[in-house]
Amino acid sequence: MNDPRSTAEPAAAVAVPEAVSALDEPGHGRPGARGAALGPVALVVAGGLSVQFGAAVAVLLMPRAGALGVVTLRLAAAALVLLVVCRPKLRGHSRADWGTVVAFGVVMGAMNTLFYQAAERIPLGAAVTLEVLGPLVLSVVASRRLANLVWAGLALGGVVLLSGGGFDRLDPVGAAYALGAGAMWAAYIVFSARTGRRFPQADGLALAMVVAAVLSLPLGIMEAGSRLLVPSTLALGAAVAVLSSVLPYTLELMALRRLPAPTFAILMSLEPAIAAAAGFLILDQALSTTDALAIALVIGASMGAVRAASRRGTMEGT
Repeated sequence: MNDPRSTAEPAAAVAVPEAVSALDEPGHGRPGARGAALGPVALVVAGGLSVQFGAAVAVLLMPRAGALGVVTLRLAAAALVLLVVCRPKLRGHSRADWGTVVAFGVVMGAMNTLFYQAAERIPLGAAVTLEVLGPLVLSVVASRRLANLVWAGLALGGVVLLSGGGFDRLDPVGAAYALGAGAMWAAYIVFSARTGRRFPQADGLALAMVVAAVLSLPLGIMEAGSRLLVPSTLALGAAVAVLSSVLPYTLELMALRRLPAPTFAILMSLEPAIAAAAGFLILDQALSTTDALAIALVIGASMGAVRAASRRGTMEGT
């Protein structure tokens, strides 16, 4: 296994992060191996629940601070929390380590900015549905197994069904922002995995969050100005930061240390289903029968991907 701080990391690891998990360790024919294999999956699902309910709260906050103001509040508060909790060390890192952190921070800032610009213009469910196409494309490109292609195809069918069969009635600018956020989401998967291998615990995440917050600060100030300092707005921004950044990014970084990128990307197809539930509970957006069927397809595809990964881990351990 490569040294996580090695500067000679092969380029292939960028596209398909190394499975440094229970799935790749020997001895997985023993009892309890299935639970160990499903552990990273639980982290991804928990992160998805947190980020989508946080997004619903952010939509409620937008009339007060605007989309760019919400991004600034979210990233700045998340950076402060992570710096206090993680206390990352600034010494002892190579130039390649810092390059990875900066790239990760740029990607996070762009992903958040594009997504909230989309959510300001189109419904939350549609925005997440378009955004998830990025990880789905990554799963197809990075996958080396036919099973992953099949599950990605099924998940894509559910995503299209959840969209109502087309996006022609959506604001084209909002749809473009959502697609851009999806591309950044795919890049986030790659750089989160690389950062997790190069930095201990969540140190790399904390440093990357600072980069993202610094980049977003001028935009947020230009749009919201002094409205960012209203106590109730600050409180809601802190809640969004914890739900949408601190918890999910930490959980996903931990999962990506032990889960192959193609499987992780397919699991991201759960996001539209979670977003629909958050919209129903917080934003009073009802689900139709078609929506329920689409959610079932997406969940079925994700379960299939998890099952395939678990079986592969068991076979490799025997």
